[in-house]
Amino acid sequence: MEVFTGSFTQQEPIPEEGIAAALAVLRHGRLHRYNLAPGEAGETALLEEEFAALTGARCCLAVASGGYAMATALRALGVGQGDLVLSNAFTLAPVPGAIAAVGARAVFVGVTRNLTIDLDDLAARIGSSDAKVLLLSHMRGHICDMDALMALCDGAGVKVVEDCAHTMGADWNGTPSGRHGAIGCYSMQTYKHVNAGEGGFLVSDDAAAMARAVLLSGSYMLYDRHRAAPPPEAFEGLKYDTPNISGRMDNLRAAILRPQLPLLAARREGWNARYRRIESALSDLPGLALIARDPREGFVGSSFQFLLPDWTAEAVATLVGNCQMRGVELKWFGAAAPAGFTSTYRDWRYAGGQELPETDRILAGLIDMRLPLTFSPEDCDQIARILRDEIGRLWRRG
Repeated sequence: MEVFTGSFTQQEPIPEEGIAAALAVLRHGRLHRYNLAPGEAGETALLEEEFAALTGARCCLAVASGGYAMATALRALGVGQGDLVLSNAFTLAPVPGAIAAVGARAVFVGVTRNLTIDLDDLAARIGSSDAKVLLLSHMRGHICDMDALMALCDGAGVKVVEDCAHTMGADWNGTPSGRHGAIGCYSMQTYKHVNAGEGGFLVSDDAAAMARAVLLSGSYMLYDRHRAAPPPEAFEGLKYDTPNISGRMDNLRAAILRPQLPLLAARREGWNARYRRIESALSDLPGLALIARDPREGFVGSSFQFLLPDWTAEAVATLVGNCQMRGVELKWFGAAAPAGFTSTYRDWRYAGGQELPETDRILAGLIDMRLPLTFSPEDCDQIARILRDEIGRLWRRG
């Protein structure tokens, strides 16, 4: 039997330009974003300016992580102790973690077979709760009908924070992901679309919200050193009442990141080529259901998902184990216990219990697989052959 010997977690190297810029920061020693030489803008301020331009946002703030970005966005919109926040049931732990971090409580919304938020369920939960904010996770890069979602939320007075950890460089109907709602949040963690180990962005056109975010991030009274922040007058009514919850980006990580931003379009093309290659190879496989993609969705296929409808838990567990022995690492969202990065709303006891039987039915057969750019086309073909072999063997066995 074929065995895949590549790595599902090996990322591309940092560009040489980023390595050189990082060494320059290390040599001059000014790692803190506000520790600048006379006339120096600083790597972090330049990074924010460049990402704002890339997304078309008026303001951008770079912070320590994607999770910190989401919590800061919620605080900047006034979410606090005991408030209800709507969010996808299908997401990863940092999303409910951000809600819990501000003392709020999550109201989970169901998922569709296309792995996007269920808009009918969202409408029902808006109507049955007093939640005024939706933390929308574009989980694993699947973007819902953003025109319909924004019409629903705008009509109900619900502000939208977009979790774009898996959609940096993606778009809906030509509008960059993160630019539909009040605030867009992104991650620069190693497995995301640009790699700083950890890091996050917030983008918005809302001057008051972004002024709060800058102050929350730990700017002290140095906000005038930002180049992609609101004007100084936006801070005047806020600077004495907004706490410092330090979570700044530093100049070393910013130096590594800046050369990666111009590579996003090419990376998206590379990921999508790998995604489509595996999708095509599995398209006629009995027992497996692919995820439909809306033609308006300009996605980034850095991971691949498929469903095993009506498979027993024992059969899915056997498939995951068999593939692991052959070098193909699969993540299963229907497992009885969380494993590694993979968990579901049932595992987050701090978020409160909810029953979502239709979501449970979908997650029971949901398989997830990373597609790093270090995979060659031949790697993708071999992975697809192993999947076809193992899924076909179990499906025939019944």
